[in-house]
Amino acid sequence: MNNISKNHNSILSVIFNTKMLICVFTGFASGLPLYILIQLMPAWLQSEGVNIKTIGAFTLTQIPYIWKFLWAPFMDNISLFRLGRRRGWMLLSQIVLFILIASMGFFSPTLNIMLIALLSFAIALFSATQDVALDAFRRELLSDKELGLGNSIHINAYRIAGLVPGSLSLILSNYFAWDIVFIVTACFMFPAILMTILVKEPNKQVVTTHKLENIITKPFLEFIQRNGIKSALLILAFIFFYKLGDSMATSLATPFYLQMGYSRVDIGLIAKNASLWPSVIGALFGGILMIKIGINRALWLFGMVQVLSILGFVWLSIKGPFDVIASEQLILLAAVISFEALGVGLGSAAFVSYIAKTTNPLYTATQFALFTSFASIPRTLMNASTGFIVASLGWTNFFWLCTMLAIPGMLLLFKVAPWQAKE
Repeated sequence: MNNISKNHNSILSVIFNTKMLICVFTGFASGLPLYILIQLMPAWLQSEGVNIKTIGAFTLTQIPYIWKFLWAPFMDNISLFRLGRRRGWMLLSQIVLFILIASMGFFSPTLNIMLIALLSFAIALFSATQDVALDAFRRELLSDKELGLGNSIHINAYRIAGLVPGSLSLILSNYFAWDIVFIVTACFMFPAILMTILVKEPNKQVVTTHKLENIITKPFLEFIQRNGIKSALLILAFIFFYKLGDSMATSLATPFYLQMGYSRVDIGLIAKNASLWPSVIGALFGGILMIKIGINRALWLFGMVQVLSILGFVWLSIKGPFDVIASEQLILLAAVISFEALGVGLGSAAFVSYIAKTTNPLYTATQFALFTSFASIPRTLMNASTGFIVASLGWTNFFWLCTMLAIPGMLLLFKVAPWQAKE
């Protein structure tokens, strides 16, 4: 009886603490700029008459998410504004992001498409820099036991942040000019700025000066030496493939809903909000379950749900497009998006926890950036071709392709996260 009580108290102590509240803010801060790029930007460009191929190619502006590991080593060694290695970079990135997002709506997609692409690239650059600092901050903040739930809450808040550009901003665009919409959206960076100012660095670490070659090479050599070349390559391959299918499936979600006949208000009120509660419940349940079953088994179970959720898009594409949107079509959309939110939310929580577990605390920012950079390749380079694939195959065959591309990541689990392996 005492053991049961101790276990119960142990789980509650992991769930209810200040660290988990901080993870809410880190997730929201990380998700907002990315969802502006992958949800609000496509909707804005399509509403202004930009063709689907150009919208798909706009994904290339997200290239900084792939290359962030190049400047991450310097972030491991340089402190800004006397705030520490993490908070200084967080604050700089968040202030610049506010300025860039607020300025976006003052330009016209038909007249200033290259300038908008440049601004999108800058948002991606500072968003990726913020992610490096936030990921390292969160990894150093959480103990190994707290990783599962902390990253689940982070992912949950990350997805909730998508409700701002993916729901509120779309609804506001029906009533206000786009410059007002982007200014309002940018103001949601303020909670992140306030959080950065108020929290403390996880560790009292003194920034030391190293030789340039050590700053750049040591984090990568340590990862290879610790795992061996073969295992290191398998881990990187798994990180690349695990979320490839669902990343491609959701890359043009907003244009897909619009082409199925749904209005921006439908998408804002029904589709985006339908993802909220499945995401919240799924992330919390998944995080608590990871405390019990471990990260490896969570990758298997949550990954299966993630793969199956792509089939909802296949179903919707077969049913649509709709000439008239009635309650039946709105329920269909809500069901598809809810299951997608559950699958992606669960899969992402386990995936980010796996990445965090794989890093060495001595090189948190650099190795975390390296792994998440590999995870960003599908979203950035592969997704840039999705507009052309859809134009060639149609929506239904495109989503079947995404389902097939999700399978290699699941097969690699046999090597990198065996079900029976002790953690």
